[in-house]
Amino acid sequence: MNLQTILGNFALILFVLMVVTGVIWFWDVFVLSKQRRAAADAALAAYDAHRSKLTADGIKPDNQAKRAEIEADILRQPTWVEYSGSFFPVIAAVFFLRSFLWEPFKIPSSSMVPTLLVGDLILVNKYTYGIRLPIVNKKIIDLNDPQRGDVMVFKYPKDMSQDYIKRVIGVPGDKITYENKRLSVNGVPVQYTALDDYLDDERPVYHKQFIEKLPGSEHRILNTEPARSFNLDSVENFPLREACDYSYDKFTCTVPAGNYFMMGDNRDNSADSRYWGFVPDRNIVGKAFLVWMNFGDPKRIGGIQ
Repeated sequence: MNLQTILGNFALILFVLMVVTGVIWFWDVFVLSKQRRAAADAALAAYDAHRSKLTADGIKPDNQAKRAEIEADILRQPTWVEYSGSFFPVIAAVFFLRSFLWEPFKIPSSSMVPTLLVGDLILVNKYTYGIRLPIVNKKIIDLNDPQRGDVMVFKYPKDMSQDYIKRVIGVPGDKITYENKRLSVNGVPVQYTALDDYLDDERPVYHKQFIEKLPGSEHRILNTEPARSFNLDSVENFPLREACDYSYDKFTCTVPAGNYFMMGDNRDNSADSRYWGFVPDRNIVGKAFLVWMNFGDPKRIGGIQ
């Protein structure tokens, strides 16, 4: 695992911080605090003996408050221990929440426009598709399977340190055909309803906009004229490519068991399963369900369809 992968894996960083601060916290509770207590008791016993001797010799001892100061000084935690003890429960709570419940992401590109815009801050449900061990992303409890139309975050098959977000188009066993920018699922053409053209937020360009009605899901997509359905020259030699048949402006893929076919809603501006292949189940991170903020457009807050 190289440095870039480690730095890109925030869960690993959190885990290391949690372990380090946790070890220090437990060490302090069960070892260091007892040592400080013993040292304080010994110092107080010596102090009390000294006061008693002074009194016996007819000398008035100093103020009794000095005793409390001695005890407080010895029992005081070292700064590094105090900070570790303060951070440990916070880091542990954040690690648990983002590993098993919800994880925040920021949308960096326009591949999911118009559903998700650049700068959208989203939440991803980490348990919808099963409980997975953090860092290694190994599923330990099966729950639900991804469905067509879900917006899903996953580890990019070519670089597991990168998180991608696309829409599930095909589930295991589906036969997906894409021809002239129109989908068919298991031989049934997907229905499209034209909407008003969409003005690009980044460039003065209009895109064709449609409602795409996948089985069990409706969502908006964009097409850019005169772009082709896909660039055949950019298709890579990905694993299980033999499950796909490509021609100039058409391809058909049968989704292998344990894999998913993903596409961006901004169809002509998305690098997705058309080019780099299927997403294995082991790469799944979770289901995107909420835009919780976009600092450039607060009206973006809401659910994801």
